Amino acid sequence: MSGDLGIDPIFSHPRLAAIYDVVDGERDDLVHYLSWLDEVGATSVLDVGCGTGTLACALALRGTEITAVDPAVASLEIAQTKAGAEQVRWVNGDATTLPKLCVDAAVMTGNVAQVFLDDTDWLATLSGIRAALRPDGHLIFETRDPMARGWTEWTAEHTRRLVATGDGGVVETWTELLDVALPLVTFRHTYCFSPGGTTLTSDSTLRFRERDELVESLGVSGFAVVDVRDAPDRPGKEFVFVARSVDHHGRPDHHREEHP
Repeated sequence: MSGDLGIDPIFSHPRLAAIYDVVDGERDDLVHYLSWLDEVGATSVLDVGCGTGTLACALALRGTEITAVDPAVASLEIAQTKAGAEQVRWVNGDATTLPKLCVDAAVMTGNVAQVFLDDTDWLATLSGIRAALRPDGHLIFETRDPMARGWTEWTAEHTRRLVATGDGGVVETWTELLDVALPLVTFRHTYCFSPGGTTLTSDSTLRFRERDELVESLGVSGFAVVDVRDAPDRPGKEFVFVARSVDHHGRPDHHREEHP
């Protein structure tokens, strides 16, 4: 997939992509990803669903060889303005359209794993990631625990706030729940810009997979789960999966041919 067609406006609309970082706020989760990548000894990394490139650029500035992929052109354009961006290999697409890679680890931050609503897309994504990993490489990602029912707080009452956009303007933003039909949850972000009064909305749907379902899908895609841990910045709300590429007998995948 390339271009912004069919991608949530929060990532693909140029005006929303431009304010994504300031609205999203401090990315406390990313320091943990840096630590986890150090834990597995990764010197080359694939960032799947890199968005505006905050993690990719941080890794590049640390000297990591980084490939960052995202289907939203508008988000990639923001990413390429950041310090370290010139050291990142940017790819407009997804995990099924990658160039040949052989990286130590792959990550999906910001609950990217939940945007794949059907099993076909999810398994294709895992397959694409595994093909990009070196033998015995690692995949690290987070996903919300459906038992925590995090969507109950996706209301205007809990989420409404004013954010300075950095260009002298202000945006009022809030989230409202549209539908819960588990495992799918649909919600809407609203953005009201001042001055000018422009209002933009972005509807999104996420899939909440159970822990056992995720373990099974990783297994059929050629991964063994090394650990399932709590997200330190959101305890009790998310799973953090650390998985390792294995062969079809469940052994470390030392015999798979590496890509040049």
